[in-house]
Amino acid sequence: MFVAPVLPWNHAAGRRVGLPRNRLLRGSGFDSRVTQGNGVRANRCQPVRSAMEMISDSEQLKRAKVFVAGHRGMVGAAVLRALHADGWANIVVRTRQELDLLNQQQVADFFSSERPATVVFAAARVGGIHANRTRPADFIYENLTMSTNAIHAAWQSGTRRFLFLGSTCIYPRNAPQPLQEECLLTSPLEPTNEAYALAKIAALKMCQYYRQQHGVLFHSAMPTNMYGPGDNYHPENSHVLPALIRRFYEAREAGADEVVIWGTGQPRREFMHVDDLASAVLHLLKLENPPDWVNVGTGVDVTIQELAHMVAAATGYPGSIRNDTSRPDGTPVKRTDISLIRSTGWQPAIELHAGLRQTCSDFEKVYSRQTIRSV
Repeated sequence: MFVAPVLPWNHAAGRRVGLPRNRLLRGSGFDSRVTQGNGVRANRCQPVRSAMEMISDSEQLKRAKVFVAGHRGMVGAAVLRALHADGWANIVVRTRQELDLLNQQQVADFFSSERPATVVFAAARVGGIHANRTRPADFIYENLTMSTNAIHAAWQSGTRRFLFLGSTCIYPRNAPQPLQEECLLTSPLEPTNEAYALAKIAALKMCQYYRQQHGVLFHSAMPTNMYGPGDNYHPENSHVLPALIRRFYEAREAGADEVVIWGTGQPRREFMHVDDLASAVLHLLKLENPPDWVNVGTGVDVTIQELAHMVAAATGYPGSIRNDTSRPDGTPVKRTDISLIRSTGWQPAIELHAGLRQTCSDFEKVYSRQTIRSV
């Protein structure tokens, strides 16, 4: 099995310290020496290893045991679907009742017994502005404890690859836009979700340091705002997009004249369908030497006001929209720079309008069956 060289990733340079500039991912099968027809170097990679070598490595990876933590959440479920569709044959999952990730001994026993070769860590306590503001202690304790328990136990049990899924909320509130990986820890965080962000930053750095010190391939992906089937539609604790979907759908059903949305509607946000994230996870798992952390998103943002009108159209709501400006807006702008992951050969595929139509259709089905996820 390939063991990643332990060299720190230089996000500004787009490579690991010590690697020649003309090799973005040494040993990964990609060469960044690509020149477009106009003479400008393209920020992407081309395969240089033989096709047979890459197929062999991929097939070995698919046969090895992989543990998906958080498989009942929206992200974990999407990753599970993608792994099955891609032919991964040895997938391990556990419910919260079967494995309490907050219990250090249970986590240690699980990893000692199962010894997964690969871990995709999608477990998290998540929520919108209201949940983050009212329960910051829960957010920092649970997210920090779950991730540190799993990362350390994975290393102890011999896990070679650990992909931690975080969030772009790790970046400073006033970081330059679009958000680049190297802006991490350069200025203060957004206060409304600081507790959650600190827990995610700690786990990201823990993966980086275990990779640096122990030579294990522990790395992270920082997805933008997610949406899609299986989202949490709690009226107070959910994120902005699922909250809007539920609000507009219920307003349509009730014949309400208007829907009230929080804040001015002017903040700009980026949204990615969860199936795009799942495809990125598979892509990153197949890179032999990925960055320590990398953004995953679309690189396209919209205002909350524009999003509200899009959701109204997707749900068929005919009424008006009113803004409650007494409510907080949160971070003014948040859009990711996805140049780094694009340079490894991945890009998103699901356009926002199409993704919203599919998600709203799925929501109506689960709502009518009373199987909606609302926690």
